[in-house]
Amino acid sequence: MQKITPHLWFDKEAKEAAEFYTSIFPDAKITNVSVIHDTPSGDCDMVSFKVLGYSFMAISAGPLCKFNPSISFMVNFDPSQDVEAKARIDTIWNKLAEGGKALMPLDKYPFSERYGWIQDKYGVSWQLILTNPEGDERPLVLPSMLFVTDTGEKAEEATNFYLSVFKNAKRGAIARYPAGMEPNKEGAVMFTDFKLEGQWFVAMDASSSMHKFSFNEAVSFIVSCKDQEEIDYYWDKLSADPKSEQCGWLKDAYGVSWQIVPAAMDEMMSKGSKEQIGRVTKAFLKMKKFDLAELQRAYEGK
Repeated sequence: MQKITPHLWFDKEAKEAAEFYTSIFPDAKITNVSVIHDTPSGDCDMVSFKVLGYSFMAISAGPLCKFNPSISFMVNFDPSQDVEAKARIDTIWNKLAEGGKALMPLDKYPFSERYGWIQDKYGVSWQLILTNPEGDERPLVLPSMLFVTDTGEKAEEATNFYLSVFKNAKRGAIARYPAGMEPNKEGAVMFTDFKLEGQWFVAMDASSSMHKFSFNEAVSFIVSCKDQEEIDYYWDKLSADPKSEQCGWLKDAYGVSWQIVPAAMDEMMSKGSKEQIGRVTKAFLKMKKFDLAELQRAYEGK
């Protein structure tokens, strides 16, 4: 089971977007659709779906935050895993481009024969890359964090922090900006990949003189916790902004949003009756850090 799941916050389009993504990517399907009622945003659609076997969650919860490229999803098209990789990357790019905006055109670059960065019609950003089939097998989907700062060098510090917090963690490659690539700072992280709980992520540095966006709640990461002890651990390690603590959400010292959620809650919200889901929703809306025992009592009507 995937320990860390990207969560996408849409205004009203969660179901529509999930249907779109699962129609254009292989090994993709919607796994659950439910509704939570009487939230501050009204009734909210919650959708679980997979792209290339990788799990996502999405919610329609109003226009409170807007997607930007600070967190994107790198998709590897590896000829050693997919004989149609070269053709597939162009096909999927063309579908994502409908109503979208290219951030880096699909083209040949020094690091790949075929690569492009695009923001789709819903605002979600994707990096499509044709990988060299030689060497180790690559994961197919990697969330990618772009650390935009005045100094242009936070990615290494942030990823070292994440590596210290999460289990089954290690750094992969790291490449640094050379001299002459201003405003990017020499020695800052041009690219690094790293593993948290057995899942690969990517991080890069960028200067705020180039980009005027930063992390927000539009993309967050759900950490599925087996018990209260694990909830307490991740909450204490990651939360750095008390004002952002609400309904299991927190914000870390680098501005990235996380949701620290008991694994049991997935079953409550996907398999519970309307009354059970209503009671759990009413209970968690009052919480900052989740209290698993209280949520269980609400689910059971005690």
